[in-house]
Amino acid sequence: MAKCDYCGKEVTFGIQVSHSHRRSNRTWKPNVKRVKAIVQGSPKRVHACTRCLRSGKVQRAV
Repeated sequence: MAKCDYCGKEVTFGIQVSHSHRRSNRTWKPNVKRVKAIVQGSPKRVHACTRCLRSGKVQRAV
């Protein structure tokens, strides 16, 4: 599962272009970690991207 439970960041699609300009489909996946966080007062395992972890949107459970 490559989707952040906090910001909704998920897989995006695009086209990979080589040096000879041949084009093929590709995906970009967010850096999502499965962490234990406090959700509505109780600890729960959630998927959070590293930007949300770094910015403090996720309150980690110890």
